[in-house]
Amino acid sequence: MTVLSFIKSVIRRISKVLLLDFEIPLLYRVSSRKAINENKVVFIEVRHNYITDSFSLLYDRLINDGEHEVKACFLRNVELRGMAYRKRVYEMVKEIADAKYIFINDGCNAVAAVPLRKESRLIQTWHACGAFKKFGCSTAKLKFGESSLEQRLHPNYKNISLVSVSAPDVVWAYEEAMNIQQKGVVKPLGVSRTDVFYDSEFINSAKAEVAEKYPKTKGKKLILYAPTYRGRVAEAAPADKLDIKQFYERLGGEYVLLIKQHPLVKKRPPVPEEYSDFAFDVADSVSIDSLLCAADICITDYSSVIFEYSIFEKPMIFFVYDIEDYYDWRGFYFSFDELAPGLKAKTNEEMLDYIEHLDERFDKQAVKDFRNRFMSACDGKSTERILSYIFSNK
Repeated sequence: MTVLSFIKSVIRRISKVLLLDFEIPLLYRVSSRKAINENKVVFIEVRHNYITDSFSLLYDRLINDGEHEVKACFLRNVELRGMAYRKRVYEMVKEIADAKYIFINDGCNAVAAVPLRKESRLIQTWHACGAFKKFGCSTAKLKFGESSLEQRLHPNYKNISLVSVSAPDVVWAYEEAMNIQQKGVVKPLGVSRTDVFYDSEFINSAKAEVAEKYPKTKGKKLILYAPTYRGRVAEAAPADKLDIKQFYERLGGEYVLLIKQHPLVKKRPPVPEEYSDFAFDVADSVSIDSLLCAADICITDYSSVIFEYSIFEKPMIFFVYDIEDYYDWRGFYFSFDELAPGLKAKTNEEMLDYIEHLDERFDKQAVKDFRNRFMSACDGKSTERILSYIFSNK
């Protein structure tokens, strides 16, 4: 490390301590002198500058019922730095100071630094289903994530009244990840964003959207490749070992390939021009929810999309060419070999052979068993159940 980089790291550390240990608590205490607003609901988007699918159904329901004062804060913590981020945090702190209900869908040390008043309720809806790759406090001894000391000094999860999850079997994982000691805070009420997968109108619209935006998919079966990112959030790298050329040569007559890299990935592998009639980068044009509705096969790796996709009981393939490294890097809550309800492949050839013999190789019962275990609370009524629980337990 150079002297300049060392100085910069020290400045960043001091800035972080000032924000989390002094500025946020002081601003919140001053702002919370006003009375609590019993009808105020604030949604906090940690990474994005728009209401994501984790919140959209809940947000729309509360807006439409006309009984609540609904606000939204967009921190954009991956994109913004310095005063640009600080200003967002200050606005959020002042907004939640008199709010009765606060929704969040990710970990955030700025929210956890707030000395939340006892009248307010912080609801964590999380942005994914199930419990697959480790996060939060579960990664303290792994390469991914922050150290145990940093998570104690500046936790990402604190003051939580409710965490709504997809099934009873994953409650323990969220308690561990968020360091929640009190039983009953994590509840299998379902995941709001999954309700759309039981809405026939949404499903038909999603399929029509894909066909309209990519006319060359018409009459073909759709393979969705939706991997997670590699490395840390700030420098998210793509999965780049899928061989488009091989897929085209073996499956081009029957299938098309839709590639949806993780939204944190900024530099995506390009689709070669010669395969532009077969493979499409859809990362910026179609939502993952729409793609899951339209896909006939889903290829992923360690992404939580397997939980949502299991609702459709269709074939899944796990392209895990780097699984040994991933165990060391981040780890899993359940044994990967026992968890993944589909082919676990390390090569393109394995995947192609499986797809070419899909009729005799696909084990639908394995997917059903997986769904029953990890998605039992996601039945199309999660949004209603979550809101009913929150507003009946004032």
